[in-house]
Amino acid sequence: MSDPRVEATAQTTAPQSHAAAGKPGAARPAPALAESKAAGSSLLFLREEEIRLAQDLLFFAYRDFTGAADVILDELGLGRAHHRALHFIGRNPQTTVTELLGILRITKQSLARVLGVLVEQGYVTQAPGRDDRRQRLLSLTPKGEALERRLFNRQRERLSAAYRDAGGPAVEGFRRVMRGIMNEAARAYMDRAEATAHDDRPRQS
Repeated sequence: MSDPRVEATAQTTAPQSHAAAGKPGAARPAPALAESKAAGSSLLFLREEEIRLAQDLLFFAYRDFTGAADVILDELGLGRAHHRALHFIGRNPQTTVTELLGILRITKQSLARVLGVLVEQGYVTQAPGRDDRRQRLLSLTPKGEALERRLFNRQRERLSAAYRDAGGPAVEGFRRVMRGIMNEAARAYMDRAEATAHDDRPRQS
């Protein structure tokens, strides 16, 4: 048989505990554990296997992105080194050999071979510097511009499709990750390129 005094005490104290829980100043469970779990889950992408998967992604993306232009290059007896030179000369008309070396990070001998082919086949022109005649200023010829455009259009198809599928926030995240992988000099180059691109955008009236 239950003790009526115990039941009476339970009936009178239970509502008070519910009321206390509802008061604005009432103590609530500390969220430290939940925050700890959230912080831990947000760092899962730093695990070794996740980084290795990122390496896989970078490899396959680079392989297929560059492969889109390889067909055209193969037809002309050119390679990816020639493509890279065409791209950055086209992006930076009248760039110097020294500046191009700084971007491509290859030896002078390697660049000399690449430029020799492009100049000989009429894709690139060289002119002496305005202030220093020893400098060689590099620019694309009309033939070089046409080839660079063909290569760009082939790669743009793949990149544009990926951008559309991923959406704006993902594209911005991709850009942040790629910038994080670059060294300081590359990020400085991208800052200048982005500033120029923004200046060239048509202004709304």
